[in-house]
Amino acid sequence: MELNKVMDNVYWVGNNRRMLVSLNLVKEQSVYGERLVDVKGTQYREWIPFRSKLAAAIYKGVRGIELHSGSRVLYLGASSGTTVSHVSDIIGHNGQVYAVEIAEEMGVHLILLAKTRDNLFPIIADASRISEYKDIVPKCDFLYQDIAQKDQIGIFIENANAFLKRGGFGAIAIKSRSIDVTESPYKVIAAAKSQLQKRFIITNSVPLSPFQKDHELIFIRNG
Repeated sequence: MELNKVMDNVYWVGNNRRMLVSLNLVKEQSVYGERLVDVKGTQYREWIPFRSKLAAAIYKGVRGIELHSGSRVLYLGASSGTTVSHVSDIIGHNGQVYAVEIAEEMGVHLILLAKTRDNLFPIIADASRISEYKDIVPKCDFLYQDIAQKDQIGIFIENANAFLKRGGFGAIAIKSRSIDVTESPYKVIAAAKSQLQKRFIITNSVPLSPFQKDHELIFIRNG
């Protein structure tokens, strides 16, 4: 079975019908029912684009995502840890991912996941209230946000100001229906880009259809 590297610890498997996988940090662990694939004695986890916006972006052709082995990541809106677990795979044992989730029920899943992954630090807090975790999270290389709140952009900017290193990178999943259900997704996303451009350098942007309807993942650099 052939492997083609996408980024650190992420690969396409196969030739005709390719599958995106990440190197499994915890052997034999399937986090959300994803398939485990063994290639030449090394185990990988399928990264499903319908379950992860970051995987959807890669399937849509995005390259140059500045997540690396050893990166320090702040992840806002971690939910039960689906995408977080793949970020954990990418950064490896020398990286850290600080995963913020407001819902206590989802937080339980994160805490259990962290028991098996030494690079994952769950934080049960509101991403719009950085005072709740400002003494826990250090300066980070990458900021990832996937939350369904009206002020998504403001929350992202506030967290970047507090935690993202100068020259660091980030990605924000724009959920147009969460911002304004009465306006067209195109206009909502255009307005979001305009707002982000006032603070960051936008390095890439990709609509996530057909994997995620009315969503766009926008990548930035903290200039």
